[in-house]
Amino acid sequence: MDDPFASHVEDFAIHPAQKLRGTVAGLFKADGDGFVTEAVSELAQLFTGIPGDFHAGHTRKSGGREPWYPRGTEIRNERQVSILAPDELRTVARRLDIPELKPEWIGGNLLLEGIPNLTMLPPRTMLFFDAGVTIKIDGDNGPCRVSGRSIASHYQGRQDIETEFSKQAKHMRGLVGWVEKEGAIKVGEGFEARIPPQWTYKA
Repeated sequence: MDDPFASHVEDFAIHPAQKLRGTVAGLFKADGDGFVTEAVSELAQLFTGIPGDFHAGHTRKSGGREPWYPRGTEIRNERQVSILAPDELRTVARRLDIPELKPEWIGGNLLLEGIPNLTMLPPRTMLFFDAGVTIKIDGDNGPCRVSGRSIASHYQGRQDIETEFSKQAKHMRGLVGWVEKEGAIKVGEGFEARIPPQWTYKA
């Protein structure tokens, strides 16, 4: 009799690991009470995240993204760093019919270029920066109305952006990750994205 729980690895399409190179096009920090960031030339990266940044900390409070917990539950902070791509921001701006979408407006910390379809990098991807920092990707950052409202504040009469952003930026709003190895990142620095083997799970 066949074991229903027997492993059938051969049934899975497993894509091999990859390595891609990119460059740091911009750095930003939310040095205050809000999530909106400001451009800087260098960012320290500690195990707690970016010192003084709005999203720094070993832990964070759960919100609407974690409906399985009561809102405000203390959980591990896997969202220490917000990572965006210039080409994806341009595409979202075009979809929203606005001249530009600055990474600062939606709380970006790292603006990375050279990696196609950045937001689609899978969880467990590791970013090795040339000066020594390592950031581990938790996953894609789902667009929300809070960020949409921030964008709309820069375009008078476009209150529709608050809700449209969530639709138009789906799978193009970048990534969130956490610091695995401390150090500092500078604008213009190179990095390597190491993508793990991938497969789609099926029971």
